[in-house]
Amino acid sequence: MYPRIRNISFDCHDTYALAGFWSAVLGYARLPEDVPGDPEAALLPPDGATPNMFFQAVPEDKVTKNRVHICLEPVDRTRDEEIERVLGLGATMITDQRRTDGTGWAVLADPEGNEFCVVRSAGERVDTTVEDQA
Repeated sequence: MYPRIRNISFDCHDTYALAGFWSAVLGYARLPEDVPGDPEAALLPPDGATPNMFFQAVPEDKVTKNRVHICLEPVDRTRDEEIERVLGLGATMITDQRRTDGTGWAVLADPEGNEFCVVRSAGERVDTTVEDQA
């Protein structure tokens, strides 16, 4: 039996604000006891499964590219619609890798600079090979 991922953790300055951003992006619920200024915050997925999202306050700024990041696949909208939605929530575009043939992805950053990708929805992919997953 293999382990499962319990939490995806983010180092950040403002745990409450960053948890709020990711709550709006993913539809995860805040823990009722989380309040502004807390050194930790957590979000729970709507289906009760894992992983949870965990935010911990650290004093240092993010200074380099993430070594691990999340890739989001839209469920009920297109990749481009999802990119516009998360930009409207406060994300910033880092690299736009969308191609004219409809393939590709975009690398964005959350309000504290943590990178994540938005890839095409399952409905936008015709070929499901590994190379075509973005």
